[in-house]
Amino acid sequence: MKLVVAVTGATGAVYAVRLLEALRATGSEVHLVLSRWAGETLRLETDTTVDTLRGLATRCYQENDLAAPVASGSFQHQGMVVVPCSMKTLAGIAHGYAANLIMRAADVTIKEGRKLILVPRETPLSPIHLENMLTLARLGVVIMPPMPAFYYRPRTVDDVVNHLVARILDHLGLEQDLVPRWGSPGED
Repeated sequence: MKLVVAVTGATGAVYAVRLLEALRATGSEVHLVLSRWAGETLRLETDTTVDTLRGLATRCYQENDLAAPVASGSFQHQGMVVVPCSMKTLAGIAHGYAANLIMRAADVTIKEGRKLILVPRETPLSPIHLENMLTLARLGVVIMPPMPAFYYRPRTVDDVVNHLVARILDHLGLEQDLVPRWGSPGED
């Protein structure tokens, strides 16, 4: 599977790290776009370096590279994930404001009718945030805030992170064994 993954500077860099690790394990071809602040948030929140994160992708692009292949509708891929997604990026996508490569790639993903998953990281949500999310949801964009489930009794932060990544993989149609499914044998 060929995918675009974008990482903004919103808190929640660990979700991006885990998703890229999981996608690498599936053998997916990943085209990674990092925002200017993604590296700083990665440094503040994790022990993963930008070089390590880039090493998990097949190809990497800078957010100001509007000539990158992922900026064109002729670039064939099966989906895009923005994780974590800042409210600035979400607003830009919702209103067709393609100010950088992340917003442009998402705009192209929508116009080409491909799967787009946004993992917005903000709380509480203002009416502006909610309206922007509703605008995108009405266009078929999957809005997937990182809200943990507890039916499988997570014991660590990794368990909570894996739950969200498993849901993303499910929506991309990729097999996952990160968390048990509801009602599966062997649950506590």
